[in-house]
Amino acid sequence: MTERDLLRRTAELAADHLDSLDSRPVYPRASLGGLGSALDGPLPEGPSDPLLVIEQLAADVDPGVVASQSGRYFGFVVGASLPAALAADWLVSTWDQNLGLVALGPAALVVENTAGAWTKELLGIPEDASFAFVTGCQTAHFTCLAAARQHVLAEAGWDLLENGLAGAPPITVLVGSMCHSTVGRALRYLGIGRAQIREVDSFPDGRMDPAALRVSLGECDGPTIVCAQAGEVNTGVVDDITAIADAVEGTGAWLHIDGAFGLWAAAAPSLRHLVAGHERADSWATDAHKLLNVPYDCGIAFCAHPEAHREAMTAHGAYYVRDADAMREPIDWTPEHSRRARAVPVYAAIKQLGRSGVADLVERSCAHARQLAADLAELPGCEVLNDVVLNQVLVRFADDAATASILASVQGSGEAWMSGTEWDGRTAIRLSVTSWRTSERDIERTVAAFREASGITTM
Repeated sequence: MTERDLLRRTAELAADHLDSLDSRPVYPRASLGGLGSALDGPLPEGPSDPLLVIEQLAADVDPGVVASQSGRYFGFVVGASLPAALAADWLVSTWDQNLGLVALGPAALVVENTAGAWTKELLGIPEDASFAFVTGCQTAHFTCLAAARQHVLAEAGWDLLENGLAGAPPITVLVGSMCHSTVGRALRYLGIGRAQIREVDSFPDGRMDPAALRVSLGECDGPTIVCAQAGEVNTGVVDDITAIADAVEGTGAWLHIDGAFGLWAAAAPSLRHLVAGHERADSWATDAHKLLNVPYDCGIAFCAHPEAHREAMTAHGAYYVRDADAMREPIDWTPEHSRRARAVPVYAAIKQLGRSGVADLVERSCAHARQLAADLAELPGCEVLNDVVLNQVLVRFADDAATASILASVQGSGEAWMSGTEWDGRTAIRLSVTSWRTSERDIERTVAAFREASGITTM
């Protein structure tokens, strides 16, 4: 058995999995205990045939694999993997480039630079903004907010690199009431505590109130960061970014946008108005493994102040081999040294789709979400709780018990999977249409599963 034979067999196993998506349960029925019985065991004392290892691994893991590539997986804003992106990701593992420095992967850096330029153009980010490909929006927030911390403290006359945070002017961070937990977590990593984070009044649908933001900004007398949101995780609503940018302008505050999935509205002509004004921000965080449908993990950070971005992230070592001709050294822009060449699947995805294909993917996902909401609304007792502006659908049934029961039934059926949540103090069901594989037939099958779960049978 040669290495080529092993990889060929691995490709067959991968294709077998993809071929099974239409018929396999979207969520696995295997228990953790059962999976442990198959996968746990003593540390091997000696080597094994690689083919046997892969064959056994595939067989033992398969019962517990979530079919997140399915067109009927609507959980957690998880995208599938476009064919070119998936294949490119295999090549990334084959090449095994550690893109911390140009010297470790010059070709991968050129691909990353192009992918960065393409994503900025697709998303309407200023051409001179810096960027970083990171693990996900959590790390993108960390990267952007580290740059923000660097910038606002420098503006206040504090040298963070020299003096650290001890004794620094306190930073105030203004967020909406529906701010995603990853923002607070990133701030915690950066030494910014809960006492420094102020919640700005929001409208009932979760959008930040720009008038309330103006009041809050007027009460700030030191370094300030404002975090706006493009795509609330339950409803998909987008803050009025133009009004927020107007409120921030002239205050010296840094405006950051959490655009994990909603920022991709900028790539779709019919949806671009939702994020109008976003180009006025100081930083942006998004995911490519959501609506762009590249494999996990891939987030992107953008910063309108490259000097602050670089100062916050750069690292130096006597043994670092820096290329004087390189446009950028990756280690200057990301919090990682050793890092996967994760921009390669992004390059491949955009190359496969082109500008029009990216727009179609985003618009089609949102159109399917609207159809899903409309069809579910016809079921007796089902209430759609949000205006479906993007790809998020939020519903509930008669009461909390009925909602939880119907959700459990649909999940247990294996036909589709979506998560539960809490909205306005009550149990709700959240569906996110994020996969390029989702079809009208997938929407029909999902609604039929809800119909059966709620006790309605088709005549």
